[in-house]
Amino acid sequence: MSSAAAQSDAILERLLSLHPKRIDLVLDRIERLLGSLGHPERRLPPVIHVAGTNGKGSTCAFARAILEAQGLKVHVYTSPHLVRFHERIRLAGRLISEIELVEILDECERANAGAPITFFEITTAAAMLAFSRHPADALVLEVGLGGKYDATNIMKPRVAVIAPIGLDHQEFLGNSLAGIAAEKAGIIKPGVPVVVGPQSDEARDVLARRADALSAPARFYGQDFFGHAEHGRMIYQDEAGLLDLPLPRLAGPHQIENATLAIAAIRAGGWNNESAIEQGLRRVEWPARMQRLTKGPLVDLAPKGAEVWLDGGHNPHAAHAIANALAELEERSPKPVYLISGMLKTKDAKRFFAPYAGLVRHVVTVAIPDEEASQPAGALYDAARAAGLEADPASSLDEAMMQVSAFARAAGETPRILICGSLHLAGRVLAENS
Repeated sequence: MSSAAAQSDAILERLLSLHPKRIDLVLDRIERLLGSLGHPERRLPPVIHVAGTNGKGSTCAFARAILEAQGLKVHVYTSPHLVRFHERIRLAGRLISEIELVEILDECERANAGAPITFFEITTAAAMLAFSRHPADALVLEVGLGGKYDATNIMKPRVAVIAPIGLDHQEFLGNSLAGIAAEKAGIIKPGVPVVVGPQSDEARDVLARRADALSAPARFYGQDFFGHAEHGRMIYQDEAGLLDLPLPRLAGPHQIENATLAIAAIRAGGWNNESAIEQGLRRVEWPARMQRLTKGPLVDLAPKGAEVWLDGGHNPHAAHAIANALAELEERSPKPVYLISGMLKTKDAKRFFAPYAGLVRHVVTVAIPDEEASQPAGALYDAARAAGLEADPASSLDEAMMQVSAFARAAGETPRILICGSLHLAGRVLAENS
């Protein structure tokens, strides 16, 4: 690691100690800090604000790609990062530099003056400060957790977007789907258009009532706009007409839904350009979302001819989307599927594994390297077995890949291998295999 990299890492590590809770959903601390910084959140370009449980990162990636295909300069704020913190802050098309990251973190730390504040709050303030200092045409802003009290919810966007809502982060948002939807609905602002992705009836009702109460023009997936695959193309339709588009570059049927949501958001925000939409779908990049790995020491351990895929989805809703993506791959090119999985203790592992029953040949479970909150491989093995899957634990990613290779060789198979269960695990894999 370079000395420059060590400098930002040291500051970020120090910022983790400024508040006793890693997550604490209120807005007063970030509002105080932004005031001390001169309110950089008031000097931002038009904002697309994206909340939701699943697909919000991919929706942000599609929105960025489409806007940039129009020749626009786009800021982007997403979380968490996979390999380095710098991934969270994209300034007019480029990741923030180490020098500027150190400068803004130092400035925010000094302005905060040791007052209690969470890591996400102070780093979000740093992102706002950086965005305010670079000209851009749009800011794609991803909610960190929830919506109403999320640190990003401190400005009035041009358009609010709510991706599919499911059960996740229940320790902070509760176990009620209606309650979680109410938290996500907190990003809806008076008179601001809100674009809503596919939802359960329960969540949709909550969002519709909130939009109506705030006179926020609402557009709902499946009612006001539509998207589907047809004969190797993507068809998008809304009140303005029909678009015949290329399939998204990102793999899986769920990415058609995410692309549809992004297109609707772009059009609601007044950035409509059909040629740019086509280019954006072809150019979009979003690591660790059904990403095919082609190099690295872990890939080298796989059987010859094997496919190795990576996805960071970590809740039951994401597992259904991943399973559908695997089923689509199976239709095009049949191969036996094996999983290598690691998950955090806070996740519902049994429900995550359930959608893979009947689709996956075998699961090898691992603890996420250097992650205190990781489920042990043995506990994850128990969850996979309880979900009806054949499974074995392994002591490391390398051993897990060697186990899969041994199973495949014994059966005379060329497998499709998916590494899944956690963005933390995905980050470790990408750090060593990209």
